[in-house]
Amino acid sequence: MDEIFKKQVHELARLVPKGRVSTYGAIAKALGYPNHARHVGKAMGGCPKDVPAHRVISSGGVLSVPEFQSKLETEGIVVNNLRIKDFKKILWNPMDEL
Repeated sequence: MDEIFKKQVHELARLVPKGRVSTYGAIAKALGYPNHARHVGKAMGGCPKDVPAHRVISSGGVLSVPEFQSKLETEGIVVNNLRIKDFKKILWNPMDEL
């Protein structure tokens, strides 16, 4: 995977505010690659510790990494059965927010 793309993904993921979530697809689209959600997911794997990977989830509002549930809950996000409650209300879409 291209290192520049990874850095762009990480930079954008750092902007997701505490208590909000974004999606792999929203980040891909904001970077100009609307059909590359899976590439964003791969870029998030093994990302630097200062990147809040727990705030980037699937477009269905489901956590792909169960270990992220506790991190989200400490930020006030309610998670039931790996699904974000009120997903659409707390969704941070970089295309709308930046």
